[in-house]
Amino acid sequence: MKVIFRSLLILLVMFVSVANAKDKDKVPGSLLHAKLTGFQEVPSVSTAARGEFRAIINPGDTSITYELTYQGLQNTVTQAHIHFGQRGVIGSIVIWLCNVSGNNPPPGTQTCPSSGTITGTITSADVIAASTASQLILAGELSEVIAALRAGFGYANVHSTPNTTGGEIRGQIKVVGKGDDDDDGED
Repeated sequence: MKVIFRSLLILLVMFVSVANAKDKDKVPGSLLHAKLTGFQEVPSVSTAARGEFRAIINPGDTSITYELTYQGLQNTVTQAHIHFGQRGVIGSIVIWLCNVSGNNPPPGTQTCPSSGTITGTITSADVIAASTASQLILAGELSEVIAALRAGFGYANVHSTPNTTGGEIRGQIKVVGKGDDDDDGED
């Protein structure tokens, strides 16, 4: 599975780099990536734990295939998700990736391993309403989540005990594999 996922990532990078798109927010098949560390958590966490989130938004923007890998967490992993929020800000959970504790995740949420890799495919059925109403993402609005991720306003994190109110590691998700064309100096 890992070899197939990495092969798909390579093929998608080649496709995106060859594509002559003017608007990076509309490039089909976007690649997403985040490196997760404790220093990116809010507040920051001193931990040796590390993680990585990789994903592919399918060309029709109807699903996201992902791989989340993490290791070295200080204690029992309790949950992992994607949040809607910019760097340095705590945002609402919009997608559950895995869960161990009884936090009422959506039905079908997979169990988190203590360390290792989880994979899956996210569809509109996996999107939950943002708990902060002013963020205006409703259940099922995958297109809104994809727009936020492409704009750099989403992050992945992994929680462990006793860090259940915030995560132990976090990484801001960004689009990778194509250049920036809006001259704001950011990738």
